[in-house]
Parts: sequence; C-alpha cells; structure tokens
Amino acid sequence: MAERSSVQEQGIKMFFFVEKLEDLQARLENDTYIDVILQSLPLSYDSFIINFNMNGLSKSAHELINMLIQFMATTKKSKPVVKFGKASTSK
Repeated sequence: MAERSSVQEQGIKMFFFVEKLEDLQARLENDTYIDVILQSLPLSYDSFIINFNMNGLSKSAHELINMLIQFMATTKKSKPVVKFGKASTSK
C-alpha cells in the first residue's frame, strides 16, 4: 500500500483476495489474513501495528479494517498545524 493510499481501498482489495482464496478452498487461519493485511501497510501505520500486536488483539479481518479506518481518521485530525506569517514590526 502506498503511503497516501486510502485504507478503505486497501481493505476492499484485501477482502477481494481473501474471498478469492476461499473460493479456491484455501484453508488459512484468521491470523494469517491479519498478518497479510498488517504487512501490506506503509510505515506510517507502524504505531498502529505495534499497538495491535502488543495488546494481543484478536480481531477478524473486517474488524481490523474498521480499526484501521478509525486510526487513519484520528491521525488525520491530530496532525499539528503550523502557520507561517510575516512578522510585524512596530516603529
């Protein structure tokens, strides 16, 4: 997944691949799907991945994608804003 890509689009793409594997009768554990999704994320999601792994969260692939969407929305809101302006001088 590219750094500025939509996590929703990535989630849809991953679900498509999961469904394809199920159609092919591939028997994969839920943890394998989770690992594939987490490994497909860019570096900006490292804090999410570390938190997910350290807390031993047990989620389905659908729940993980929803968590990623919430994480993305939260991090977009919390980015610091820096404003630059012309300094005024008083004479």
